[in-house]
Amino acid sequence: MIKRLLGCLFLLAIATTASAAFDIGQLMGDLARHKGGKAKFVEKKYFAILDKPVVATGEMTYTAPDRLEKRTLTPKVETMILDKDILSIERDKQKLSINLANQPEALAFVDSIRGTLSGNRAALEKNYALHLAGNRDKWVLTLLPSDQKIASLVQRITVSGSKNQVRVIEYLQADGDRAVLNIDPVETQ
Repeated sequence: MIKRLLGCLFLLAIATTASAAFDIGQLMGDLARHKGGKAKFVEKKYFAILDKPVVATGEMTYTAPDRLEKRTLTPKVETMILDKDILSIERDKQKLSINLANQPEALAFVDSIRGTLSGNRAALEKNYALHLAGNRDKWVLTLLPSDQKIASLVQRITVSGSKNQVRVIEYLQADGDRAVLNIDPVETQ
């Protein structure tokens, strides 16, 4: 009877250790192995001055480690391309390019997305404290700004997903406005 009890306790300890083993290092490794892909998105932006969220839909393409293209199709066509540190925006036949290296707060915000998608823990920890909950099949990574200038813009960024797929990114701005980006990967043949 004691041997059976000890055996059960041993198995329980192994199971607990296995489930507790999922950590930020493993998540970043899983994300780093994902080399990109295409997805559809629905983004809802909640503003204090509006009764309803502003909803946008479109497509995204990510190519590891540092190219992200976001094509908004509704309500208004817009293309944003992040290629290394250059952000290009095209809307209504007008084009704008910004070198994010000259905009440290904007670069830190962009790196929250790029760092998560590429599994670059060092890039994330440069500007954020990281908190992970869940397991490999359903995880939530919370990024809290560690720099006062960034914290004056963004209160928190919450990224959730499964395995090596980011599925939801939520930004809570310091002023209380927020955006929720739902990502639905598109299988390519």
